[in-house]
This record gives sequence, structure tokens and C-alpha cells, in this order.
Amino acid sequence: MTADGTTPETGSQARAAKLLRRPKLWLMPTILTGLLALLLSLLYMGGIVSPQRDLHHLPIALVNSDTGKPLTGQEQNLGTQIAAAITSDSSSDAAHWQLLTRARAQNELDSGKVYGALVIPSDFTDSVAALTTAKATARPTMTVLTNPAKGSLGSSLAGRITTAAAQQASRTIGKQLTAAATKANSTTKLLLADPVNVVTQVGHPLGDHSGLGLSAFYYTLLLVLAGFMGGNVISNGVDTALGYADNEIGPWHTRRPTVPINRTQTLLLKMAMTAGITLLSVSLVMLASVSILGMDAGHIPLLWIYSYCASLAVGLGVQAINAAFGGIGQLVSMFVFIVLGLPSSGATVPLQAVPGFYRFLSHFEPMRQLSDGVRAILYFDARGDAGLTRSWSMIAIGTVIALLFGFAMTAYYDRKGHKRLTPQPA
Repeated sequence: MTADGTTPETGSQARAAKLLRRPKLWLMPTILTGLLALLLSLLYMGGIVSPQRDLHHLPIALVNSDTGKPLTGQEQNLGTQIAAAITSDSSSDAAHWQLLTRARAQNELDSGKVYGALVIPSDFTDSVAALTTAKATARPTMTVLTNPAKGSLGSSLAGRITTAAAQQASRTIGKQLTAAATKANSTTKLLLADPVNVVTQVGHPLGDHSGLGLSAFYYTLLLVLAGFMGGNVISNGVDTALGYADNEIGPWHTRRPTVPINRTQTLLLKMAMTAGITLLSVSLVMLASVSILGMDAGHIPLLWIYSYCASLAVGLGVQAINAAFGGIGQLVSMFVFIVLGLPSSGATVPLQAVPGFYRFLSHFEPMRQLSDGVRAILYFDARGDAGLTRSWSMIAIGTVIALLFGFAMTAYYDRKGHKRLTPQPA
């Protein structure tokens, strides 16, 4: 009943044209929409606009296997000279060169600790020395090893850096050779000016159905979305079923009788349902990704258990945030799990190539933690040192935080007597 004694159905109806002339109606939606658009643009685009400008300390292995004797008049062989020049170069901090043995470098590639490697072979000095004699049979070679399992962009950046370093070394050696070969003909001098052949090989190969190193990221995104959307659907469904929210589908509107229940018990119900329903969503994600689409995946039982725990942790976090923040909980959880998570995940753009703000977020943002674990299972033979151990730890910590935060907030609200809604009669 309205103030003039009419019901909403029989009273005069408001018209859109008249309501559009009310400034207050425009104010809040305009401000919020503008702020969201600005924040999303800055957060998403800010992480990928200038990866080369923001690139700092990308881990790359440097292998010096050269066992040749130093050239005449030199104290060290060429491999040692090149390695020293590369590691001591202070003109750029784009790469963090790690001087390793060949076996150790392969182990680092296989565990995802380096994005690539530059290998100087054992006969490098000898093959360079042979160029100026009749014993020359082939150009000296340095090998660039890529690691597509770290993502196509990260592997590409590492390949570019290592290739540039090898080419710079070739030009430096070329100057020494041409200066010494004063009697060589023009063809020989052209060869000696850039004597090293740079060969690129895959250091840690992937299968043909791994999305060029991106399947781990998209699979992680599926797990996060399954937990996020599932959590919100369950939350809204429970509120509707218990009579704390309207159910409106098209022109049909219903409101169930309100079930007397406090906030803590409601959250417990939602979290229990999340634990059960996540089993179905994760199973369907794996069925679609692995069985139907044929994504390369090993360790299937482990991948399923990990996927369930990862998605469940997200779902419980969503329920806790919704319980704490109420109506704006979905927006808050969207920022926590998706908006801030995507650019700081390190899955598409290496964390060494994003601004410092995103590297800071990566220490605790859920998507980065989950992505490392998925990548370890799919690409690195489920090795703990490839990120899987840390991911399991962060899943456990995230789950505990979600439970403690959610139930602490609902217990506080219940203790203060903050009821969710005035009960509606049956």
C-alpha cells in the first residue's frame, strides 16, 4: 500500500523518460562504471604493454663447455672469454645469467627455473682456430636452447637475448680474426668477420596439443572461473531457496518463505554445497579439456585432485567474501580472483617482464599460485621444485584463510544481531 492508498499495481506507473531527467539516478552508476572501466584498463593493459621495457633479470642459463687451448697470445680460451663478457655486461639487466654445467642447465630447463640457455660447445676454440687453416671443415657453433613450457612470450624473450649475446660474441671474435688474417682474400675475410653459426633448438620440448605453452594458463583460468562462478551461483541459489532473495526469470517472479537461519549456518551450508558441486564442475572441465579436446596431460589422477583442491579453494574464498561484504561481494571477489589475478599470474607474460606492482601481487594472488602448479603437472613431470610444492602450500593457506575470515565475519555479525532480512510470511 502506498501513501495515497493505492497499490503499486493500480497506482500511476513511473515512466522512463521522466526518470531519466533525475540526475541522482545517473550519478552512482556513472561513477562506478567509469571507475571500473578505468581500473580494468590500467590493470590489464598495464601488465602487457611494454614487456621489453619492464624486463628485469629473466633467468637464463649459460653453459661453457669449451675445453680448447687458448689461442696464441691469449690466457683463456674463447668460451671462457665469452662467458666472462656476457656475465659481466652491465649495460642491461634484462637477463640474469646463470653459469651452469650442461647437465645442470638441462635440469633447470626441465624444472622451469630458466627460460632458455646459451651453450658453448667443447670444441669451440679449436673450431675457431681452424678457420684460419686448411683444417677448417665447418663454422663454429653456439646453441640457443628455448623453453616453450615457460610460455611462448617468455621463451621468445629469452631466445632473443641469448641470440643477441651469441651474435655479439661472434662479431667480437670476428674482429680478432680479421685483424690477424691480413693476407686473406675478401671471401675469407667475410667469413671471418662473423664466424659463429647460431643454432636454435628446443631445450624442453612440449607436445603438439599444449597450446605452445599456453594450455596451462587457460586450464588454470578454467579452474578459477569454475570456482568463482560456481561459488556465486551456489550463493545466489541458496539465498533464493531460503527466502533471502527474489527469484525472477523473465516475467515470472517468486519469493519463497524465509527459513530462519543465522549467517554462520548459511555460510556453512554454502561452503558444504561448494565442496560437493565443485566435484562435478572440475570433472567436467577435465573431461572437456583432456578427453574431448585432447589437451596433452599426464599424471591424470594428480591433475584431477589438484584441480579439485584449487577450484574449491577459490569457491570457498568467494563464499567467504560474499558473506563478509554482502551485495558487493561478487564485485570484490571478481577483483581478488580475476581482475588482479590475470595480469599478475606470470602465465602469459613473465613476471620479470611486468611492472613491480604486478610482481608484488604475484606473491599472494591466487591465479599465480594455481598456475605454477598446473604448469608443473602438465609440462614438468609434476616436479615439486617446478612450483607444485609451493602451489599445494598456497592452496592450503588460501583455504584456511577463507574459512577463518568467512566464519569470523559471520560470527561477528550474528553476535551483533545483524540479521540479513526481515522474514517474509509463508
